[in-house]
Amino acid sequence: MSVLYLFGSAAPPVHGIAQPIAEAQARGWDVCLGLTPTAADWLSEQTSELEGLTGHPVRSSYKRPGVADVWPRADVIAFAPATFNSVNAWALGITSNFVVGVVAEAIGKGIPLVAMPCVNAAYVRHRQFERSVAELREMGVDVLYGAGGFVPNEPGQGRPGEYPWGLLLDAAGRVRA
Repeated sequence: MSVLYLFGSAAPPVHGIAQPIAEAQARGWDVCLGLTPTAADWLSEQTSELEGLTGHPVRSSYKRPGVADVWPRADVIAFAPATFNSVNAWALGITSNFVVGVVAEAIGKGIPLVAMPCVNAAYVRHRQFERSVAELREMGVDVLYGAGGFVPNEPGQGRPGEYPWGLLLDAAGRVRA
């Protein structure tokens, strides 16, 4: 069974992350869930349920040096929802949290990466966002943004129930193959 690291940051669709975990498992993935610190806080009351669903600890912090990893090695890493902050930090190599550190290192390790942002239209008007998306794509990350991926809404008009998780899982399947 292939291992999918599913990473999420603090955007509204993260509240429904159990559904794409179950869908990924139905597609034959062994799923390990990693969250940014704020996303982990948002989902703290669901942690036990999510660990039961995946069969692995939910991680949001680095392990200590010399301690064995509690997860199997990833075949693919999918990062969604990826916030404005996470996308920019990743592209710039600012690894101040576990999730961004793992995906930054995965580029150098050659682990296939798929990312799908979740940002509003006001954030994408900031020049750094487009630069970051372009930079990640140049490094080989499949960024599902724009036509065929996530399309931003105006601030306050989000539709987290319509977040296109299926596109992320389809892309993860393509890069696995």
